Amino acid sequence: MRVVPRRDDDVQAAELPRVVVTGMGMLSPLGADVARSFDAAVAARSAVRAAAPDISAGLAGMLAAPAAVEPAALLDTADAGLDRATQLALVAAGQALAEAGVEPDPHGAERFGVFSGIGFGGASTLDAMFSRYFGLLLGDEAGRRRATVVHPLTVPRLMANASQGLVSMRYGLRGMGNTYSVACSSSAIAAGEALRAIRHGYLDAAVVLGSEAMLTAGSMVAWNALRVLARPDAADPAASCRPFDRRRNGFVLGEGAGALVLESESRARARAAAPLAELAGYGASSDAHHLTAPSLQGQVAAMRQALEHARLAPGDIGYVNAHGTATDLGDVIEAQSIVEVFGPAAQGPAVSSTKAVHGHLIGAGGVIELILAIQAMRTGVLPPTAHLGDVDPRCAVDLVAGGPRRGCRIDAVMSNSFAFGGSNACLVARRVARCDPPREIPS
Repeated sequence: MRVVPRRDDDVQAAELPRVVVTGMGMLSPLGADVARSFDAAVAARSAVRAAAPDISAGLAGMLAAPAAVEPAALLDTADAGLDRATQLALVAAGQALAEAGVEPDPHGAERFGVFSGIGFGGASTLDAMFSRYFGLLLGDEAGRRRATVVHPLTVPRLMANASQGLVSMRYGLRGMGNTYSVACSSSAIAAGEALRAIRHGYLDAAVVLGSEAMLTAGSMVAWNALRVLARPDAADPAASCRPFDRRRNGFVLGEGAGALVLESESRARARAAAPLAELAGYGASSDAHHLTAPSLQGQVAAMRQALEHARLAPGDIGYVNAHGTATDLGDVIEAQSIVEVFGPAAQGPAVSSTKAVHGHLIGAGGVIELILAIQAMRTGVLPPTAHLGDVDPRCAVDLVAGGPRRGCRIDAVMSNSFAFGGSNACLVARRVARCDPPREIPS
């Protein structure tokens, strides 16, 4: 007998538990926590700058968006040897769990999981190892004898699931956990799969992590070879990334981490935890089209799935945090896909890309951009697409430009993450009855 898996839409809404966000954490190029990062995004304060000489790899005009604070400075000295991506994840996870009021070894820990997303696991560790190895190998005889001596924990430090494992151990979270490495969609997929695991009863709660730290010489050389990195603006390097603008010429690599605590609504209610939002919908698709070029059909499919999963109509979405990488083809295809799903700009949601100020965070982008979208919903303030002065007419959506939009009543938001390899992921969050009311941010 063939067993047909049960889909969400095969079940009445009442049978599926709602999944709520009870904690959020972030260490981004914009700030050391969620509040400061969101305030910087609203003010369009760009973290983009000239790349440090040690990571520019001898290339001219390299840009980067480094973390606002050194993660090691926020951790114990015992964490100094961890890979930078893991350090970033530990900071964000600690913030999220503290806001959620979750202590180490919580009640029901065997049903509390950790899901993480990362694009290039252990990039800093790997780059440092090879730099040392080849530096010694090509040196004097004494150096050559030491070339193969590396730290015994090198592999555990650089493995993709290091962040997931360390957070699980540090907080005694013994539920199922997985790590997703799906390029730019990594942590969006981690969030969506955690949502599914809770909604379908495999877990009661989960920490979702997105982290990335690939500001290394090796990464810069590789990304530069793809010809997708922005060239510096001669007048203002901080304004070099311009999603949806006619003058756009690529993105800027950034680093950071974001974290969410997800719980079934019943678990949150039982411990009197106030939800910040409901994570209501998840859509994922594969383009089956091209390794690096996006597909309108694939993006449309993911967005429609997310709406269906959330049981929302297109008109219910008030704001979309776009993938918006400032590449010529990428921005046009995404704008066209948004129009295909939501209709023309006059009836569609407000759209912006915060990558203009925090850079492309690759595996961390999905969670960080979802958090920024949730903050937009909670505060009623929509962050702009910075540096957008000459809108590409092919990007015919309702772009937030020239400054934030304030006083908006937003009941549901979407965050898009579209990856090389043709992996698309869309997340939908909505307001819940116990969410904080909109709070205007001072200008």
